[in-house]
Order: sequence, then structure tokens, then C-alpha cells
Amino acid sequence: MKTGIPQPPIDTSRPHPARVYDALLGGKDNYPVDQAVAEHLPAEAKTGAFQQRAFMHRATAWLAGEGVEQFLDIGTGIPTAPNLHQIAQEIRPASRVVYCDNDPIVLRHAEALLISRPEGVTDYVHADVREPGTIIEAARRILDFDRPVALSLLGLLHFLPDDEDPGAIVRGLAGALAPGSFVTLSQGASDVNPERGEQGTEEYGKGGIRLALRTRAEFGRFFDGLELVDPGVVTAPLWFRGSAAPEQGLSGMYVAVARVP
Repeated sequence: MKTGIPQPPIDTSRPHPARVYDALLGGKDNYPVDQAVAEHLPAEAKTGAFQQRAFMHRATAWLAGEGVEQFLDIGTGIPTAPNLHQIAQEIRPASRVVYCDNDPIVLRHAEALLISRPEGVTDYVHADVREPGTIIEAARRILDFDRPVALSLLGLLHFLPDDEDPGAIVRGLAGALAPGSFVTLSQGASDVNPERGEQGTEEYGKGGIRLALRTRAEFGRFFDGLELVDPGVVTAPLWFRGSAAPEQGLSGMYVAVARVP
């Protein structure tokens, strides 16, 4: 399936968070500038990338098990199987999934994200999270916003410093969702291992990427007006539901899922 979107050029002279994340996960769709950032990040950054990925798997499976059949994933990143739609459609074959990212290399791999089960639908929006209205308008082609939608912004908030008002971005996106929808977020922590956090911030900064780590309380404010799902705001390995067991190990990544009342 073709996206039908003009292919913008990829700037290989500057690192991009999606490609650095791909490098941390051991992917091949990145460039020397991205690898240079990844290689100088503390080891905890690589661990956190895998922990966040595993959290996405658990949260998506739980949401699908709760009956959610519509998903909007912003900050999708380069496809890494299993992708969100594969997890959701394994449980709910008719699930409709819209992915969104602003990195041209993700756009070039969008066909992998569009391989849906026959009963379901997947689509890709090339847009920036800083334009929530544009994203919602485009997603309406596939998603019915009068019914519950599971919105996820994973590995994204810590690349939105406070002067870009990420709280307003989250509120704008969540405000478009019907009651009974869900919001799934993650955030790099500043208060788990401050020394490592400062190192990570410095290394990203050398590549021209601003990193905005936050405390647990600061992250929790993104869920104002929403109903946190147990276990609330925790580090990534500790978020689990039902019979699933928590992972072991420390984590510098906060996560949570909340319901739209």
C-alpha cells in the first residue's frame, strides 16, 4: 500500500530522536550522526528503550482486551515488529490504527505499518505533534472520534521542553477523544538517576536535540482531568495488568495509562 504522500528529503547531517531510538534498539535504519548520539548515551538509555517498547506491548494488549478497537499512535518511530497494530489486531482483528511521525525516514517505512489484517485498517499521517489539530483532522479519515480511541505518545514528551507547552498539546489531543477513551504516555525521568539524566541531556544536546526529563510529579500533571488506571504513574517495568508479571530491574522511564471520563 502506498502512502500517497510526497517523500521529503532525509537530513542525514543532523540526528533525529526516532533514528537515535532505532539505534538504541539495534535497528539498521539510522545514520552515523544518530549512532554517534546513541553510542555516547549512558547504558540506561538503551535499557529504557527496550523497557518502553515492552510497556507498549503490554499496554496495547490490555487496551485491546478491554474492547478498544481504535488507536492513534503519535511519535511512532521506525517500524519494529511487533508493531502496535499487530498486537492490537491479534486480539481485535477489526482494530483501526493510525500512526503519526514527523521523521521522513519513518514515512519511507510506512508501508510496513500499513500491512493490516483484512478485517482492520491502518494508516499513516506524516505530521508533527506540535500540530495536534492537523493530526486529529487527518486521523478522522480512519478513526471515529465519537467512539473510544486509545491515544499514545511514547518516547516523545521528553523531546518537548516546557517552552513548547507539551501540557497544552496533550490536553488538545485528549480533548478530541470521546469518553471511555485512553491516553498512554511515557516520560524520561529526572529524579531516578539525576547524574545519568544529566549525561543523557548533554549528549542529546551535542546533537542539537533538546531533552526535557521530568520528575514523577511533573509527569503526573499530564494526566490532570483524566482517570489514572492502576498501577498509576510507575517506571516502565512496573506497569502490568491482569496475570502479567512486572519486569525486573531499575528504570529511568515513567509510564502511565489513563481513561478519559
